[in-house]
This record gives sequence, structure tokens and C-alpha cells, in this order.
Amino acid sequence: MVSLKGNDIYLRSLEPEDLEFVYAIENDTDLWHLSDTQTPYSRFLIKQYLENAQQDIFEAKQLRLAICNAEHETIGLIDVFDFDVKNKRAGIGILIQNKENRNKGFGKEALELLVNYCFETLHLHQIYANISESNKASLNLFEGNGFKKIGLKKDWSFNGEIYTDEFLLQRIND
Repeated sequence: MVSLKGNDIYLRSLEPEDLEFVYAIENDTDLWHLSDTQTPYSRFLIKQYLENAQQDIFEAKQLRLAICNAEHETIGLIDVFDFDVKNKRAGIGILIQNKENRNKGFGKEALELLVNYCFETLHLHQIYANISESNKASLNLFEGNGFKKIGLKKDWSFNGEIYTDEFLLQRIND
């Protein structure tokens, strides 16, 4: 079994105590473009989501984990989504909430842990990410972890003023 613990962070299942953290992220309009969110979420809906977050990935087709630092503070979320057992593939998304925790290697370590989990425990053949062309930090993070740009989706997202392009990145397990 692959460890979900690194040197500076660890990944854990979501708990009911994560309600306010998830609520803050899901309702931060500055982050909505990362997940194509367009409406706020109520605490009630997030509470229901957290109550069902313990569903098996094979049933839910997704897995959301909290990224925690050495002080056991939740600093971000990392997701496996569109889990496809037949084709042995899934998407990955990551978010470090506060800017002061970015560019410190936490995202890099979290991504490495999750990639290893996907390949070694879930036995996936490939994983992918959808990243805005303007999100240089995420592009660098994923490319630094062996993901390759395999396509550019033109005019993929509308930000209210203009259409933006989005890269599809993929990593195949050798």
C-alpha cells in the first residue's frame, strides 16, 4: 500500500470538521474559474457532501483528499475525478487555498503522493489534468511531475468577458 504521507505534508480523507474549510473554498469567487463553479454552495449542501465523502472511489467515481501540513492544518484539497475503472484512467485536480502556502513545495509533494497512489494502489494506466493556458504555476507543477501537454482546447472557458484556452495534460504509467 502506498503511503499518503510525505516529508512536509500528508493526504487524508475529508472529515465533518472540514466543513468550514470546504465551504470557504467552494464559495471563494476568486477560485471558481479553477473548477467551473458558477454558484455558491450552502453549508447544508457541503455538510451532505462530507457525510457522503466516505463513499468508495469505485462507487462515487471520485476521491477528494485534504492536504495537511506538519502542524496538521488543512492547507488544500486534491481530487481524483472521472474515475474510469474500465479504461483505467482518472482526472486530477489540486488547490492550495492560501497564497502564503503556495510555491513551498506542498503542491508538488501532494501531487507526487497522489500520482503514486493512482498508479500503485488504484492501478490506473493514465491520469490527466485540465489546466488553463494562463495558469503557469499549475502547468509547471504538472509538467514537473511528468505530465505532457497533449492538446489545447480553444476557447474552452468563458470568464464573463473573453474565452480562454485550456490545456489537456496526461501522464501514462509506464
